[in-house]
Parts: sequence; C-alpha cells; structure tokens
Amino acid sequence: MIQGERVKELRKFLGLSGEKFGEKLGVKKNAISQIETGRNSLTDQMFKSICREFQVNEEWLRDGTGEMFVTHNIDDEFAMIAGEIMVSDEEGFKTAIIEAWKRPKLRKLVKEYMKVLQEKQ
Repeated sequence: MIQGERVKELRKFLGLSGEKFGEKLGVKKNAISQIETGRNSLTDQMFKSICREFQVNEEWLRDGTGEMFVTHNIDDEFAMIAGEIMVSDEEGFKTAIIEAWKRPKLRKLVKEYMKVLQEKQ
C-alpha cells in the first residue's frame, strides 16, 4: 500500500471527509485528494502534521509497519481527550460534563453508564 492509500485509510477510519481532514491539517480538501490519489507526495511537514494531529504512528504512515496509532498510557489518553473537549465548539457538552461531575448522584450515574458502555464493547 502506498502512502496516499494509507492517508485515505486513516481518514476513512476516523470518519472524516476530505474537507474536515484537511481543515485539521490546515490544507484544502483538494490537497488531501491529490495525496490520496498519489498525484502529490506527502512532505515531511505533512507527515509530522498528520501524526501529531491524529496520534498516528509515523512508521505506519511512511511504510506500513506497526500499528496505525501511537499507543499511550491511560493518563496520556485521558489528557488528550480532555484537551479535545477543552477546544470543542460544543459549549453545552463541556457544561454538562462539569455539572454532572459536581453532583455526587450524577457523577455516580455517569460512572455506572460508562461501565455499561464498556461491557457492551
């Protein structure tokens, strides 16, 4: 598989359109399309941007070896998710999380719900 195909595989795995994927990297959807089809090669800067933005294993992106994503410990994962929530446009979501966590009964419900979701996986 060539690098452009791995970019497309990653984008589809993340459920992002070419436009949304490109927005996160600061480029237009046309640039992503040209990379995916092999018309343009990935620059070193684009490799680094994709790996940083999506926590992608650079070896996988460059040559297809290893896992698609970099593995992190649980604290790193939590910090990344918390950071995503902090920059989210969904103000109501942040407020709901904070309010639920401040109330012991709601906090307990959230924890119980998370356990149910884990068991269903």
